[in-house]
Amino acid sequence: MAMINVEDQVRVHVQDLGSGPAVVFISGFGLDHQLWDRQVRVLTDAGFRTICITQRGHGHSDHPLHGYDIDRLTADVLGVLKTLGVESTAIAGHSFGGQVAFHTAALAPQLVSRLVLVGSNAVRASRSAEFPFGAPPEDTVPQMVKAEETDRIAARYRLIQDNFATEPDPRVVDWLMSTWMRMPSWSAIACYHTLLRTDLIAEIPLVRQPVLQINGTADRVHSARGSHWLQSKLSDSTIVELDCGHFPMLESPDEFDKTLAAFLTG
Repeated sequence: MAMINVEDQVRVHVQDLGSGPAVVFISGFGLDHQLWDRQVRVLTDAGFRTICITQRGHGHSDHPLHGYDIDRLTADVLGVLKTLGVESTAIAGHSFGGQVAFHTAALAPQLVSRLVLVGSNAVRASRSAEFPFGAPPEDTVPQMVKAEETDRIAARYRLIQDNFATEPDPRVVDWLMSTWMRMPSWSAIACYHTLLRTDLIAEIPLVRQPVLQINGTADRVHSARGSHWLQSKLSDSTIVELDCGHFPMLESPDEFDKTLAAFLTG
């Protein structure tokens, strides 16, 4: 475990374990390295180096008041990899982390060899004229911000619980909540704006690496049609759909690990 400086007075938490080909994991909104606990164990046993980057505002990383736009979050990732001396890596991003992973792959194709998107449309998380999937941000952002400002504990608990395909084990929800509650309200509100207003469609031609999209068939967060739309525009993309919700690494771990390992070694 390490705290790595990415900006003046801003550090992010990094877990760097194993040796061999590198795989970077970026967790979704409010989550940290613990989300990938099983994948770290499986992949390090298989001869990979696993690097889990907890984004600023999340987990044990610093929680500055500003700096949550997609360019800054991606610069954090690139700064960490430079500090660690990583010259080539696969990157896996879950949900909001998928946007950051996609932007990283587009900006640094010489660094990113493969891209894994888990429960993420990557280029957009809301509807636009060019991306007609999901809800419009004009409706969603104010609702999310109001819920965060009014009762963030209840709002976050409800979001986590609703993201599973079936009624989750209360202990799992409590565990995810314990991580999510490390994220202060100012970080959450800023990240809601970034998540729901970021548009990376123009970067699709820049992502020529092999891309794997792992989606849950009962995922209520991201659009399955949006994933197929993205696949049709990428040069090398595969979609695997698992019988689960927004957390395939927790809900369908065996299938998730098998799919991920096959892609990384393919």
